[in-house]
Amino acid sequence: MKSAEALLIIDYTNDFVADQGSLTTAKPGQEIQSQIIKLANEFKQNGNFIIFPTDLHDLNDPYHPETKLFPPHNLAETWGHELYDQVQQWYQKNQNSSQVYYYNKNRYSAFVNSNLDNFLRSRHIKKLTLVGVCTDICILHTAVSAYNLNYQLRIPASAVASFDPAGHKWALNHFKTCLGAEII
Repeated sequence: MKSAEALLIIDYTNDFVADQGSLTTAKPGQEIQSQIIKLANEFKQNGNFIIFPTDLHDLNDPYHPETKLFPPHNLAETWGHELYDQVQQWYQKNQNSSQVYYYNKNRYSAFVNSNLDNFLRSRHIKKLTLVGVCTDICILHTAVSAYNLNYQLRIPASAVASFDPAGHKWALNHFKTCLGAEII
């Protein structure tokens, strides 16, 4: 069986991207939207998978470590948790495709507390392309997990963003020099 690939569109929500988002990347996050849509269309057309690991939290959860680190964000059943703009439209149009998989996550890494590794392995997926936000938080932690699970990584620099320019730059270098990722 041919090895498939997967595009992970990580945390591309209103709270992380929209101007009014509670933890927004704002313009840097908004500027990557067209590239994410382009990649999603290419992956779908090529018979590959498009996966949406999406951050989800409960308000003031005393047991979640992020409660102490960040303002409330991506709360269940709120506008902030919805996918942003055209990515939301793309998802709504394609959500019933067997190539599209959306799930909520509760840690930075898309692999932690999820069935992502099983989903990928059962479909013979060995190569992952990571896009979305934030380069130096959820993209980074997902990339480290993927590396430790022996996945090949590709990171399009034009399809990841952060609210921290120095962190963004550092993470792109780390992907290449420490995780062996292909930066395109």
